[in-house]
Amino acid sequence: MPSQAAIVAVLAVAGLASSFMFTLVVPIQAKLPELLDASREDTAWVVTSTLLASAVITPIAGRLGDMYGKRRIVLVLLGVLVLGSVIAALSQGIAGVVVGRTLQGAVTGVIPLGISILRDVLHEDRVDGAIALISATLGVGGAVGLPISALVTENADWHVLFWVAGALGAVVFLLVLWIVPVSVLRTAGRFDYVGAAGLAVGLVGVLLAVSRGNEWGWSAPATLACGLGGVVVLLVWGWYELRIDQPLLDLRVAARPAVLLTNLASVGIGFALFASNVVFPQMLELPVSTGAGFGLSLLAASLIVMPSGLVMMVISPFSARLARSIGPKLLLVIGAISLIAAYGFTLLFASEVWQILVANIVIGVGIGFGYAAMPMLIMRSVPPSETGASNGLNALFRSLGTSTAAAIIGAVLATMSIEVDGMTAPTSDAFQVSFVLGGAAAAVALVLALFIPSRRDPHEARPALPE
Repeated sequence: MPSQAAIVAVLAVAGLASSFMFTLVVPIQAKLPELLDASREDTAWVVTSTLLASAVITPIAGRLGDMYGKRRIVLVLLGVLVLGSVIAALSQGIAGVVVGRTLQGAVTGVIPLGISILRDVLHEDRVDGAIALISATLGVGGAVGLPISALVTENADWHVLFWVAGALGAVVFLLVLWIVPVSVLRTAGRFDYVGAAGLAVGLVGVLLAVSRGNEWGWSAPATLACGLGGVVVLLVWGWYELRIDQPLLDLRVAARPAVLLTNLASVGIGFALFASNVVFPQMLELPVSTGAGFGLSLLAASLIVMPSGLVMMVISPFSARLARSIGPKLLLVIGAISLIAAYGFTLLFASEVWQILVANIVIGVGIGFGYAAMPMLIMRSVPPSETGASNGLNALFRSLGTSTAAAIIGAVLATMSIEVDGMTAPTSDAFQVSFVLGGAAAAVALVLALFIPSRRDPHEARPALPE
C-alpha cells in the first residue's frame, strides 16, 4: 500500500487542480466577447456556468462517494474535468466553451471527497494536519494559478489554457488511480435521485439570482423568479428529505449545532475570501489616473495576490498543531479575527502596493486557519458514513459565500464608479465600502464560531484506523 504521505500529496495536488479552475479564465475574461464573438452578457456564462456546476455537483458527489466509493467518484470528477477541458480547447464559439467550463466546475467536489478519504485511511494523529493541507488548496490553487494563467495568456493562444487544464487533470487522474487506495467504507442504500434533482433546481435558481442580479436588475422578473422559485424548491426539497428513509443529505445531521453553525460561518468566511479576490486585483490593475488604482499589469497584480495562497499552504501544518492544542473552534475564531484585522488594516492603509500585499498575506492567514478548522469541526460532528455528503454540504456553503461576495461587491464597484479617460472605474469610496463588507462578513463568522459547541458530538463514531 502507498505511504500515507503519498496519499496526502496526491489529494493535495488534486485539490490544487480543482481550485485552479476558478481562476483559469480570469486573464481573458475581459476579452471574451471579442474572442468568442459574443455579447458580454453571454460570455458571463463562461464564469457563471462553472460556479453553478460546482455548487450543484459538490454535495451530490459527496453522497455518491459515501455510497459507491470516494476514490471512484474522485476519478469520475477528474475524468469530467479532462472532458470539459478538451471540449473548451477545441471550441471556437461560446457554446462549446460554456459546456466545457460547466464540466470543469464539477471537479470542485474532489476537495471535500479528498478530505473524507483522509479520515478513512490515515492514522488519527495525522488526520488534522492532512485536512489542513487539503483545505488550504481551496485558496492556494486559485492564488498560484492566476499568475500561471496570466503568463500562458500573454505568451500563447487562449485555447492553451484549456489544454493545460486538461493535461493537469489527466496527470492527477493517473496519480489518484495509482496512489489513492480504494474506499472500503460505504453507505448502503439507494441514491436519492429526486432529492438530487430538487437540490440542483433549487440551487441553480438561487445562485442564478445572486450571480446575475447585477446584470438583470435585482427587481427584474427573471431575478425574482429564479431567486424566489429556488427558495421555494429548496423548502419543498427539505420537507421531502426529512420524510424519506435514505435522503441525499441527512438534514438532521446537518442541523446539529456544530455542523449548522460551522456551515453558516463558512458563508461569512467564503464571502471574506472572495471579496479580496474581487477587490485587490482591480485596485492593482486600474490606471493611476482613476485615483484608486496602481496601474500594474495582470501578471504583476497576480504576483501581489499570490502570496496569500502560499501563506495558506505554509501555515497548514501549524494549523493542525494549533487545532490539537486549542481545538478547531478557537482556530476558526482566530481565522475570523485575522480577516477582520486585514480588512481593518485596508480601511486605514491602502495607498501603497506593499500595503495591499500585507493585507493579502493576513487574509491568507485568516483563510488558512478558517478553512483548516471547518472540516475538522464537521468531522467531529458527523458519523463516518456521512463524511462525504457533510463535507460536500460545507463546500456548498462556502460557495454561497463566494457567490454572494461576487454579486454584492460587483454591485458596489459598478454603482460607485466614475468616468475617467473614456472608461468607467470604481471610486476609492467603492473600495472602502467593499472592505467594510468583507470585514463585516468575517465579523458575522466570528460571532457564529463563538457559539459552536467545543466538545465532540456524542453521535460521532470513528472507524478503526490503520497504525
